Amino acid sequence: MTESSGLFVTLEGGDGAGKTTQAELLEAWFVARGREVVRTREPGGTPLGAEIRRLLLHGGDEIGAVDPRAEALLYAADRAQHVATVVRPALERGAVVVQDRYIDSSLAYQGAGRVLDGGEVRQLSEWAVDGLWPQLTVLLDLPTEAAAARRQARGGASDRLESEAEAFHVAVREGFLALAAAEPDRFLVLDATSSVTELHEHIVARITQLG
Repeated sequence: MTESSGLFVTLEGGDGAGKTTQAELLEAWFVARGREVVRTREPGGTPLGAEIRRLLLHGGDEIGAVDPRAEALLYAADRAQHVATVVRPALERGAVVVQDRYIDSSLAYQGAGRVLDGGEVRQLSEWAVDGLWPQLTVLLDLPTEAAAARRQARGGASDRLESEAEAFHVAVREGFLALAAAEPDRFLVLDATSSVTELHEHIVARITQLG
């Protein structure tokens, strides 16, 4: 990892796993070392994406039931715009992109959770981003019961995905773990019940190994 090269790091896991906290700590770690950091998320990292996020997660009766294929296509549209206008330009100028969710979320949520064909979802997303994958994906793995407890403690209204039945969240978690097992060189799987500091130290240690 040279100073002039961009670095793309994504954080994955179920809602409540602590991705936002770790993204904030990682951003501060890179900034302290003089790097430009672009911290972003999917969906919602662009004006178009923010509208897609609002519709998909909070649209309610305004949009009604969303077909799983339509859901996958909308997430891919958000991703195409996001990579073209935010992620790729940042990487090309040598910045570090720290991102909450990426293609793996579509593979876990729409593939495993919605039971769409994972190969088709992957092909759609890879086409949307012209083949861009992160150098490192951190999977914060949290048992579904613990994740539900964290969401409840957080309070506020649940979005459309958070409100799904436990079986959906179990399938999503299993989907993430299967993805990590298939690509161990890209993934760092961490027990999200560990302390915030311990998780951050593991992430930093892996990043320093990227070279």
